[in-house]
Amino acid sequence: MSLTLYYAPGACSFVPHAALELAGADFEPALVKLHKGEQQTPEFRALNPRGQVPVLVDDGAAITQIVAICLHLDARFPQARLLPAAGLARTRALELLVWMNNTVHPTFTHVFMPQKFTDDAAAQAAIKTHALAQYRALLAELEAAVAARAGAWLGGEAPGVLDAYALTLLRWGGFAGIDPTTLPQTWALAQAFAALPAVARVIERERLKLNVYTPVGA
Repeated sequence: MSLTLYYAPGACSFVPHAALELAGADFEPALVKLHKGEQQTPEFRALNPRGQVPVLVDDGAAITQIVAICLHLDARFPQARLLPAAGLARTRALELLVWMNNTVHPTFTHVFMPQKFTDDAAAQAAIKTHALAQYRALLAELEAAVAARAGAWLGGEAPGVLDAYALTLLRWGGFAGIDPTTLPQTWALAQAFAALPAVARVIERERLKLNVYTPVGA
């Protein structure tokens, strides 16, 4: 059986990318250059008609959407403990994962790509400003969740998809002018996660800088 992950550097595809490395999976990383429109090619659209990353192709079957891919990988590689296995711990982990995906993530989309929601320039500026305030508040919620975690990682004692998503969302905040060091618990978690050899391979492959925040006037 073969695995291929279609990813874009720094995008949400970092989450399954990190999961595959944490699981020790034998997979092929396939770079999709969004800035060159490669997600709109007929070949990629045949995999995902929505023209989005990530796409995981498992033995010829294309799987899209972060949550679905994470659950698929968790089931395929249970020994990696990418999510808690059962009980309330699993329920709480899924609760956090879905919130990251359906609330925090799309809020950043409103900050970074307001043109997706209106073609009016003034309205785009208003959407961005409003969403930025919301994103700051959501990262504060994430900070509280990280501070309240029961184990070393967000999912417990094993690093997994929650930590990968937390790193991604915090990193995106830097592009929005949010200094990650003002969220010390999440920043410490992101640094520890990034230092894991499996995750470091992903960061090197995607050529990512963990802290992309630039102070005003710098």
